[in-house]
Amino acid sequence: MQASAKTDSHKPGTVNGRSIAILGISPVRALDLIGPGEVFMEANRLKGNTFYHLTFLSGAKDTTILSPLALPFTAASSYLDVDSTFDTLLVAGGGGAQGPVYDTALLGWLQRQTPACRRFGSVCTGAMALAAAGLLDGKRATTHWNWCDELAARYPRVTIERDPIFIKDGNCYTSAGVTAGIDLALALVEEDLGREVALRAAQMMVVFLRRPGGQSQFSATLTAQKAERNALADLLTWLPEHLTSDLSIKAMARIVAMSPRNFSRAFKQAVGSTPAQHLEALRVEAARRLLETSSLSQAEIAGRIGVNNTETLRRIFGRHLHVTPGAYRKSFGK
Repeated sequence: MQASAKTDSHKPGTVNGRSIAILGISPVRALDLIGPGEVFMEANRLKGNTFYHLTFLSGAKDTTILSPLALPFTAASSYLDVDSTFDTLLVAGGGGAQGPVYDTALLGWLQRQTPACRRFGSVCTGAMALAAAGLLDGKRATTHWNWCDELAARYPRVTIERDPIFIKDGNCYTSAGVTAGIDLALALVEEDLGREVALRAAQMMVVFLRRPGGQSQFSATLTAQKAERNALADLLTWLPEHLTSDLSIKAMARIVAMSPRNFSRAFKQAVGSTPAQHLEALRVEAARRLLETSSLSQAEIAGRIGVNNTETLRRIFGRHLHVTPGAYRKSFGK
């Protein structure tokens, strides 16, 4: 079965709106390719016109982009047939982008293309291809958490940051793993068309405009899901929605029918942190979401997340994020 990745008949170099190219190097991770594209197309729908002229490019001689899903995509053209430039150029992640062996012609094309772009970047391990072309030298960058160490080892001139969902360094944008390409695309839409359009696009796609926390693999909520399915795992799933309940060691141990001592030991073994540390991380995540999406006062937020007062809120916020709740809301709030 073959799925076409062509979007419209506009030429890549169009000056009406924004021309965006997403390069797929076989084998590509399908969501890295399609996820950002869906965001740009949703923005077009909301605007009622074709502001974004989206072109998918193949990183090979032909127009086929392969994926592990055994679902090939037909790109608009091969990169070899493109001599026009783009407003924005993104490299999708996947096995082809990870290298370590690359087509030197493709790397040369990237080196020639990016200086003419207003912005360029990568989704997930697409950062590997940019780094191989020398385009991340001296820059801050991120990629999927599982490949951060490899990226750092192979390209020591790149400053790797392991936690952010995406990073902007000048006109270079790199994103974390897989779904983070959607976060990155939403940020680009917000830059171009404003918060209202980006927020509506996020709502239509049922995703955060700015998701809470860093790379989701490290979030306290998802860490809890590592635990085996048992009473402790059920407790971990229950906790984020019950932060104002009695969450003392004795109370939680009683819920899972353990002694307090055995509960503390089993909890740390399953989660990798103590119950108190995990609860604090959950509370910080909840506070971040409320600061980003509501107009609640800090006192009201403190009550919603189960802490005694605003001073406690400020203290745990500073411990985890090195910023005050007020400063965080100023940067990321509505």
